[in-house]
Amino acid sequence: MTADSPEQSFEYESMLRSLPTKCGVYRMLDADGKVLYVGKARNLKARVSSYFRSGGLASKTIALMNKTCDVQITALQSEVEALIPFIKSERPPYNVILRDDKSYPFILFSDHDYPRISLHRGAKRHKGQYFGPFPSAKATRDTIQILQKLFRLRTCDDTFFKNRTRPCLQYQIDRCSGSCVMDVDKQEYQADLRLAEMFLRGKSEDLLNEFKQAMNDASAELEFERAAKLRDQIKDLVRVQQSQYVETSTGSADVFGIASDGRYVCVQGMFIRDGRLLGHRTWYPRNELSQEDSELLAAFLAQYYFGGVIRDLPREVLTSVPINDEETLQQALTDKAQHRVVLSSHGITQRARWLKLIRENSELALSTYMAKRKNVFERYAELQDVLELEEVPQRMECFDISHSQGEATVASCVVFDSEGPVSSDYRRFNIRTSVAGDDYAAMAEAVERHYTTSC
Repeated sequence: MTADSPEQSFEYESMLRSLPTKCGVYRMLDADGKVLYVGKARNLKARVSSYFRSGGLASKTIALMNKTCDVQITALQSEVEALIPFIKSERPPYNVILRDDKSYPFILFSDHDYPRISLHRGAKRHKGQYFGPFPSAKATRDTIQILQKLFRLRTCDDTFFKNRTRPCLQYQIDRCSGSCVMDVDKQEYQADLRLAEMFLRGKSEDLLNEFKQAMNDASAELEFERAAKLRDQIKDLVRVQQSQYVETSTGSADVFGIASDGRYVCVQGMFIRDGRLLGHRTWYPRNELSQEDSELLAAFLAQYYFGGVIRDLPREVLTSVPINDEETLQQALTDKAQHRVVLSSHGITQRARWLKLIRENSELALSTYMAKRKNVFERYAELQDVLELEEVPQRMECFDISHSQGEATVASCVVFDSEGPVSSDYRRFNIRTSVAGDDYAAMAEAVERHYTTSC
């Protein structure tokens, strides 16, 4: 047994001989039957056999194989079927896991006489126009605020709209036309809605020209107050253009970059629609098997687009590095979108600039992330010295008690591991039994409930 060969804990020779050469999914299980890793292969026999070589495996792969006690095989008809092999449900510890279960939000213009603009997430069941997707709810709300400021469109729900007797605060701060109670002409409201649609479709240059023409007309008609208002709208629009545009006025694409440095990996997505940068999003997946960037990014994109979350598919997906099985993923995206989707790691003119931008941003995000992780480790090391511990702490669970003058007592638990805060493990307890104001009894109840239910 050499240092770079896995010590197999089961008889695998007969299993390897029986493997088909078809494409499919393989699942590696430990002694308890828990899934350690799920992978796909164009040729199951060749791919699975590669894990049982006498040498050439990475140290993390050797660690995986030393825990593997069984391999389950599922042959499939096509590689497309194998893109997402139950990773979401089984959460294998050695797989790249995309912890992103929310669908991305859209802006909805409702189907009414005075349409409402609102954030919408999920299936497009409501009548109206949808714009997006946006990378986060914050980016969506920021855009809605811009629309309110520029075009004074309503955001209140229909029940609120129908039962108003006087304009709300949004009207008072000039963010709504007050169409709920004011005599607002429907054609004027629809005209503002058309301008908002132009803005969301990336036609801001045409929109800017319309504003300038309207300002000149108002000035020529001596309507100086209206001209000044249009001038302010032009300033706001130019400011938005400068912050949202990426050196072009056309093109729609999802652009993904990846940066890695040993233990840490950063994947960043940039979402462009009609030349307008809707925003970006960053993920830090774990690379438990020391995969190459091309393989890791391919696994990430497969989960991102086929993981059960509704995604708006553009006509282009650009990646900062060539990915494994590019043709397979491109065909799968095309089939899902029902239009041709081009997957590429190259581009000219503005697409080359997008790729350069995503490379720079992903590298910057990774360096910032690593600096934070280093800071966390240094704090743990200081804590080790202060508490005179033999080893650096790997996990901390911290409790606190809060109440309002002895009433409504609540306990909270926050968790930190070697990576920093673990918000998914945070807990909150409504204290039931302790006497009001008795923080010690409340703490005892919280600790007992937490570790009784956790074990």
